[in-house]
Amino acid sequence: MAMEDDRSKKDDDFNDTVAEETSVERIFEESGAVPPPWQNQLTIRALVVSFVLSIMFTFVVMKLNLTTGIIPSLNISAGLLGFFFVKTWTKLLHKAGYLKQPFTRQENTVIQTCVVASSGIAFSGGFGSYLFGMSDVVAKQISPEPSPPMTIKNPQLGWMIGFLFVVSFIGLFSVVPLRKIMIVDFKLTYPSGTATAHLINSFHTPQGAKLAKKQVRTLGKFFSFSFLWGFFQWFFTGGDDCGFTAFPTFGLKAYASKFFFDFSSTYVGVGMICSYLINISVLLGAILSWGVMWPLIGAQKGKWYSSEIPASSLHGLQGYRVFIAIAMILGDGIYSFIKVLFNTLLFYLCRCRDDLLVFDQHSFVLPVDDRSPSFPSVSFDDKRRTELFLKDGIPAWFAVGGYVIFSAISIIAVPFIFPQLRWYYILVMYLIAPILAFCNAFGCGLTDWSLASNYGKIAIFAIGAWAGASNGGIIAGLAACGVIMNIVSTASDLMQDFKTGYLTLASPRSMFISQVIGTAMGCLISPSVFWLFYTAFDGFGQSGSAYPAPFALVYRNMSILGVEGFSTLPKHCLMLCYIFFGGSFAVNGLRDAVGPKWSRFIPLPMAMAIPFYLGGYFAVDMCVGSLILFIWRKVNKPNADAFSPAVASGLICGDGIWTLPNSILALAGVKPPICMKFLSSSDNVRVDDFLNSS
Repeated sequence: MAMEDDRSKKDDDFNDTVAEETSVERIFEESGAVPPPWQNQLTIRALVVSFVLSIMFTFVVMKLNLTTGIIPSLNISAGLLGFFFVKTWTKLLHKAGYLKQPFTRQENTVIQTCVVASSGIAFSGGFGSYLFGMSDVVAKQISPEPSPPMTIKNPQLGWMIGFLFVVSFIGLFSVVPLRKIMIVDFKLTYPSGTATAHLINSFHTPQGAKLAKKQVRTLGKFFSFSFLWGFFQWFFTGGDDCGFTAFPTFGLKAYASKFFFDFSSTYVGVGMICSYLINISVLLGAILSWGVMWPLIGAQKGKWYSSEIPASSLHGLQGYRVFIAIAMILGDGIYSFIKVLFNTLLFYLCRCRDDLLVFDQHSFVLPVDDRSPSFPSVSFDDKRRTELFLKDGIPAWFAVGGYVIFSAISIIAVPFIFPQLRWYYILVMYLIAPILAFCNAFGCGLTDWSLASNYGKIAIFAIGAWAGASNGGIIAGLAACGVIMNIVSTASDLMQDFKTGYLTLASPRSMFISQVIGTAMGCLISPSVFWLFYTAFDGFGQSGSAYPAPFALVYRNMSILGVEGFSTLPKHCLMLCYIFFGGSFAVNGLRDAVGPKWSRFIPLPMAMAIPFYLGGYFAVDMCVGSLILFIWRKVNKPNADAFSPAVASGLICGDGIWTLPNSILALAGVKPPICMKFLSSSDNVRVDDFLNSS
């Protein structure tokens, strides 16, 4: 018996030793790294670096937003580049003898938070969806007839900046009082926030700093390659359908069906970041739509729709492409909404039941998160993190007062920008919005899914139908989408950043203020970057152009459906929409029913829907990225896992930043000197004959 007790004691000592050795916070404490006061975490250098990186990442997100709408998580890239810039800055100051404050992980967290908040406005601002969907450019693609003035709101820099400033800050105040419940009490995971925190923590240890330097070097190499590749390609794009982006990789017939590799380093990088399942799902969607469905429906021309209808009209084949994609997106979105809501309620019910059990059995013992019978003690890391997370509290009165004040400003100001959106519509939305913001932030903590766009789509239908066609319901619905999306998106982003701050000992106050500063930067940078795209590139927003903004067309059609019903759909389109809506629901249900072991072999309906309208060219690019990563992991998995995010980020950021000089060249009227086109041999003979005869 004594031997067993002694062995048990040794095991306990060993476990305590292991826990101490693997304790992140004990490592930092032993190294003498004391978290600075929250005011010192918000340094001038952090804000300067955040501003520079915000511009860079806004270009990246805007380009993705205006091409396919697939936007990978850039948190790790922001943390990595923030570490590199400030570390370089402090090293130079240290050599010069002017370094007053060392670079801390808390300051690194502030930079990451600020950059993600700023570049996030490029998505939630609706520049590729609801906001641009109000424009005359998108309306003309739906109907060549002139649209009533009440249904059009063309982009202007002034009102876009004003709208974002009055709606983007409200979500920050909606969930602040719940930060302790979600982060400390429920210990929600927030996978992206947790992963970013672990990365930042590792950067600021000696071993992690060495790896970070290698990752940054790798990122820089591929950033340079991607930028120079974009510059090289520019020389061959001196006309429509010219250059490497029109390379008929699989033949001219496949190219006509949108299947080709367009040599885009951006989407090769996106493919390396996105999971294999997403990339395969996108490719399967392209094959199903452009390889099977559209040729079959196109064969019904003259029967299902008039043969005289132009190809771009939504009363022809284009209508099937757009509305079936909408049906799949809505089916997936509604299923996800119901699932997250159900999981949230189930979590609460189980939580409350467990709390009651604990209270009954242990009269004055507070509930703990680990429900094992032995009630193990809280780890050193958790104690340390919870202590500092609760130290710099944000008063509830501040959050409630901020929400009320910004809501009042928005209720007054937004109707001046969008007269179709009455003040009482906005009041009702702001009464409901805290519940939606909580649901989105909570669901994001459980699953890492932000359903901001799904809540926005619900607002399109609800407010559009309430306003009606005669009162500008189309614009009212799209503007309502913007109001809701900005609230629920910023709420989940803030809670994600609170989780990162909790794990890096960054103060909640510095997190909140950096989120506010980042949001303010985004309200200025994102509209300015969009305006540069809008004014620089010919054919902007039109199908077949370099920046077609496909989701703008989707969102406007959703608004039209909400206001006018299904009368605009071509023959049999509604039936096909029902089938694909139900199919999207069924596939998601099957994925959940079979469990994670088999669900990885079942495609994602949302990912499949994206190429229905755009085609499969970017799916090929993304699958090339997946193939590169797959082979790399087979050859050297540790190396691939360590450096593939840096390679992917370099490819994405370099190509994204190239759009800035490309825009400037376009505004200056500088055109590429060469047009590289690909013709069939018979067409080439006819061209030669024409040139010889002339």
